[in-house]
Amino acid sequence: MEHGEPMDRVARIQADWRRERPDVDVSPQGVIGRLHRLADRLTEELCVVYAQYGLSEGEFDVLCALRRAGDPYERAPGELAAHTMVTTGAMTKRIDRLERAGLVTRRRSDDDQRGRIVALTRPGRELIDQAFDDHMRNERRLLDLLTPAEAGTLETLLSTWLAGMEHPHVLARE
Repeated sequence: MEHGEPMDRVARIQADWRRERPDVDVSPQGVIGRLHRLADRLTEELCVVYAQYGLSEGEFDVLCALRRAGDPYERAPGELAAHTMVTTGAMTKRIDRLERAGLVTRRRSDDDQRGRIVALTRPGRELIDQAFDDHMRNERRLLDLLTPAEAGTLETLLSTWLAGMEHPHVLARE
């Protein structure tokens, strides 16, 4: 922090820890703590748009995964779980609610009669197209708090860091 600039919550926590535990390096909190707080704030801001369409964050993700599948906008529940990073149990609850709302349908798979296929309905497609437009405008608004150069640098850094966390054997540092 620059001299004279007010300390944010993370900087205050770090200062407290440095006072109480000068033997511990608390510098990682500067990044991790701020990322955690930022993620919480971003989620709050994004959920405002989802709520305008009567959707939870998870339901929005399911509808997006179906829409991204392309015509005929359908996927198996296990595939949906993989595309939204949730368990199949959580996926079932989301699909149940979306089906009750008339936004998706379920049917038996043509290939495997034991399997199921989830598909967007016409109202579901219309809703997610409109919600996605508003979602992208909202993300643009949030990202515009940075300059284009800052956003580009941040995207590169986050991509590198995420790849290292998801595939540590591939990006092992010397």
